[in-house]
Amino acid sequence: MGGDHAPAVIVDGAIAAARHLRVRLLLVGREDAIARELARYPDLPAEIEILDTPEAVSMAESPAAALRRKPRASIRLAAEAVAQGRADALFSAGSTGATMMAAHAVLRLLPGVDRPALATTIPTRRGSAVLLDVGANVECRPQHLLQFAAMGAVYAQVALQTAAPHIGLLSIGEEETKGNELTRDAHRLMKGLPNFLGNVEARDVYAGAADVIVCDGFTGNVALKISEGLVETVEDLLGQELQRTFATRVGYLLSLRAFRRFRRRVDYSEYGGAPLLGVNGVCIVGHGRSSPKAVRNALAMANRFVDEGFLPRLERGIASVTVPQP
Repeated sequence: MGGDHAPAVIVDGAIAAARHLRVRLLLVGREDAIARELARYPDLPAEIEILDTPEAVSMAESPAAALRRKPRASIRLAAEAVAQGRADALFSAGSTGATMMAAHAVLRLLPGVDRPALATTIPTRRGSAVLLDVGANVECRPQHLLQFAAMGAVYAQVALQTAAPHIGLLSIGEEETKGNELTRDAHRLMKGLPNFLGNVEARDVYAGAADVIVCDGFTGNVALKISEGLVETVEDLLGQELQRTFATRVGYLLSLRAFRRFRRRVDYSEYGGAPLLGVNGVCIVGHGRSSPKAVRNALAMANRFVDEGFLPRLERGIASVTVPQP
């Protein structure tokens, strides 16, 4: 029931995933609204189930207050379905705060994890990289960033097929003495990690030297939103310039295939969503503007995580780092 165009877009993407990936669906929300969307498909894939609940958390509500008032909110029941083994993974394009709180409360955290982290895939000159945390934790301690690094490395291995990910710490300078108290202390902890590159400046995030870039959730969310806005602005300005004269319009038509490839490389819907790393269950958080393509790709990611034993691998990765007690 969450997302800017729910439930229609969510159902469309879920049906596409069911058809192409042969996954079973448990659609959680108002049964009458979901049934209306399913009625648009005369040849539905098999094994689609609806878990009916009249309650949902809207984007405008306080997640904590809404979840207290609505014990049968759709996001909470979806998390409970995963915890009970009724479903293998959770996807939501609704309130990010409500999704994180429900997953944390119901699924709990993996051993050795103090804070979950949202990880996103970003394009670079050399391929793709993982940026985390991008919004789950506004305030962090150094040991949290160390845990994020360990979780991000495992995510890069599974999602990006990077055998030995190189890890960087986002800061305001390359020297280990640069940054605030959090980044300096985190740098000292992360020195013991294999393939730790040191500090990465913001201008080098998209260069591709680091496969995993670690930061606190406030910094990561700002960086992500700036990046999304920059891509849209560059596309708009480029489109304006290419339409100015007949010659540039001809050039645009000749280069259309290259522009389409560029759009795919920077399009968030290609990745589907951001996994919430550290909770004891596969949980993918989608953009509020998720398209059917984004929903389908998010479910494809969740399906692959389940098939490839992502959670046990993540647990082993966390156990491999020594986190000092506060």
